[in-house]
Amino acid sequence: MRKNTPIIFITLLVFLFASCGQKKNDGITVSSNDLKEIIKSDTLKVATMYGSTSYFLFRDELLGFDYEMTENLADYLHLNLEIKIAKTQKEMEQWLEEGKVDIVAYNIIQTKELKRKFSFVLPQEESYQVLVQNLGANSISEVTELAGKTVYVNENSIFHTRLKALNEEIGGTIDIKIAPDSLSNDDLIDMVAENKIPYTLAYHNTAILHKNYQRTLDCHMPVGFEQNNGWLVRKKSHDLRKIIEKWQKVPETALTQNNLLHKYWEVSPFFALRNVTIPKGAISPFDRFFKKYAPQINWDWRLLAALAYHESHFDNTVVSWVGAAGLMQLMPHTASNFGLDKDTKFDPERNIEAGVQYIKSLNLSFRQIENNEERTKFILAAYNSGPAHILDAMALARKYGKNPHIWNNQVEYFLQKKSEPEFYNDPVVKYGYFRGKETVRYVQNTLDTYKKYLKRK
Repeated sequence: MRKNTPIIFITLLVFLFASCGQKKNDGITVSSNDLKEIIKSDTLKVATMYGSTSYFLFRDELLGFDYEMTENLADYLHLNLEIKIAKTQKEMEQWLEEGKVDIVAYNIIQTKELKRKFSFVLPQEESYQVLVQNLGANSISEVTELAGKTVYVNENSIFHTRLKALNEEIGGTIDIKIAPDSLSNDDLIDMVAENKIPYTLAYHNTAILHKNYQRTLDCHMPVGFEQNNGWLVRKKSHDLRKIIEKWQKVPETALTQNNLLHKYWEVSPFFALRNVTIPKGAISPFDRFFKKYAPQINWDWRLLAALAYHESHFDNTVVSWVGAAGLMQLMPHTASNFGLDKDTKFDPERNIEAGVQYIKSLNLSFRQIENNEERTKFILAAYNSGPAHILDAMALARKYGKNPHIWNNQVEYFLQKKSEPEFYNDPVVKYGYFRGKETVRYVQNTLDTYKKYLKRK
């Protein structure tokens, strides 16, 4: 964040570690430019690839875990951000070696060769490779069953390398098909789900993300061991690596990373594109209804749209595993209380209208919070978790000398503490155990989305 820009630290690093110039290494031009040159250029140059969690365009907005984290890093360093989109991982590595970019921001898996050539930064959750196939009686459960099967992978990818090794292990009978460079790993997973190709490989966390939206997928069979991963910087970029490590430890960075991991690895907006068509220039297909009913609660209609997005991704047909239905994801009892039945709960306008009535009731529940912006945070939290747990967290805040009418670092702190026995067994707590992290993320993500909607013309 701008107020935390480490000017003194950067200056020290520039004088202590900065180096410049070009060196030849096995015929390849290798850049040794470091933070000094990056700051001088006023631009952080980053390579990435299109993907469901890395970088993509959604409703005319650039999104992705890696993209948003590099935005955060560039802001921390007071630098402009320049994104270069590669077609393959090999191309990103080459750009980094040649000094065309400063960082490769992508979920790169560690290998001995890559660790020799580059430094890994921003480590993320370990994962392992799996076979992606469709569910069915003929699905494969053992690696040896790949004999005679056709598997599609991108050439020279880590999946290609692993598949060639598997092929040697089982006698060389796997039919390895090289997919065009224009197809990403996400595309190949989709093609399996659509029965266009029989098999591909993917990392388990990515495959599970797709399976959440394409239930026919089977990704249970591992074909490799867990591996570390992260972003890449050049070995010579000592001070850049140090400043990234310092940035990672800033509390605001950790919170941002946690929110983005949830946003992209659990409920990625990338997949909302598959179910909902957004009219050009609109936020959702239902803007007119948000505009019609938001005045009833004195909300900006775009805040109401942001809430609906995080509830349903604007899919008016969705039903959650606990029975919440429609655009506003109202629970059956709540929906019934506000006039919805089995025939009307999926009607977009009726569902929004009922959601607004529920928000109106929550506004009354928290009317003692005089500041409208703060009250909105409590309403969002209560919409996600129900008001009971929020009232418990307010009681805890009051008991421990915090302000029960302030959300950030006050009530939100105690909401997260409700998963610990010391707190959920406290006499002021009336409604017991609760895992509050999801609700805290929900409030922040909804407000972040609202801010982005405000920037739209």
